[in-house]
Amino acid sequence: MLELLQFISYLITLYTYVVIASVIMSWLIGFNVINLYNPVVRTIWEALGAVTEPLLRPIRGFVNRVLPDLRGIDISPIFLLLGCMFVQSVIIPNIAKLVA
Repeated sequence: MLELLQFISYLITLYTYVVIASVIMSWLIGFNVINLYNPVVRTIWEALGAVTEPLLRPIRGFVNRVLPDLRGIDISPIFLLLGCMFVQSVIIPNIAKLVA
């Protein structure tokens, strides 16, 4: 069981890197450093969106209802990364203590 929890922790770490890559790529697209007319860039962007959007969309909806308008600044990845860190540093170790 501990190995499964460690594997889940590794997956959360990998997902954290994917979210960071998605944020950086959105900045690069936003500042016209890279463009979506390149098929490789478009494929990577769509793959990152397919992985991150299912968790970011509900967070965006909640943030838009609770916080005032931030004029185009998307802070939902910050909340997602904080949630990943919380699960990884609080939830998983407490489950490991219960199992061990």
